[in-house]
Amino acid sequence: MTNNLSVVINADAPQVWTMLREPSKVAQWHGWDTDELADEIDKIYFGDNVAEAPDHTSLTTDGGDIFDLKPVPTGTLVSVTRAAMDHNSEWAAWDEDITQGWLTFLQQLRFALERHPHGKRHTSSFQVPGKHGSAIEKLGLSNVPKPGETYELTLGTGEEIAGRVWFRSNHQVGLTVHGYAEHGDGLLIVADQPVSEEIRPDGGSLVIISTYDLGASKLESVRALWDGWRAENYPTSEALN
Repeated sequence: MTNNLSVVINADAPQVWTMLREPSKVAQWHGWDTDELADEIDKIYFGDNVAEAPDHTSLTTDGGDIFDLKPVPTGTLVSVTRAAMDHNSEWAAWDEDITQGWLTFLQQLRFALERHPHGKRHTSSFQVPGKHGSAIEKLGLSNVPKPGETYELTLGTGEEIAGRVWFRSNHQVGLTVHGYAEHGDGLLIVADQPVSEEIRPDGGSLVIISTYDLGASKLESVRALWDGWRAENYPTSEALN
């Protein structure tokens, strides 16, 4: 498994471009719900240093990372090329985190376009320290099938889930989950974060739970299961956002 910053999305290039160039559309796939999400989107995709190619096939983000869109027989190949990093800069320690973040965001973009192009998501997340072990391992996700294959399993939370494996990489697992949407599927991403002596000497894990159009009771039930698992396995971590 490799961390390849490209995905083929079953949508045409103009549809992908729209998802990159309208703030309300970006908010339906990029990241997760926080008070700072709108500001983060504005800076990355609409900041002073952002540049669009005239033919709408390339977008340079504020940080210098570049989206490229290329039509292919099955849709659009979307790739992110990382900007050259000055390893003496204040951001050098975050370099691998940023790469892992783009991997997550590309898969979120693909999911939004292919499964919920007009849906409104609710995305909870939480981070846990690495000293208590990998979240992928604790949740029982180390040996899920290949991407595209179906799965059924009981999570470490006690929740029984089913769907398809959306993607796998060296550090991340993405699963569609039937019970996380009123119609269709939601998306679960669990990422084991890289060790960094400067910012995360023990590593850690990030869990991202995207649901669509769930009623308040069902949504709270999902959140409660996850928060209970988090508190039991990672007692020093902060609650779900």
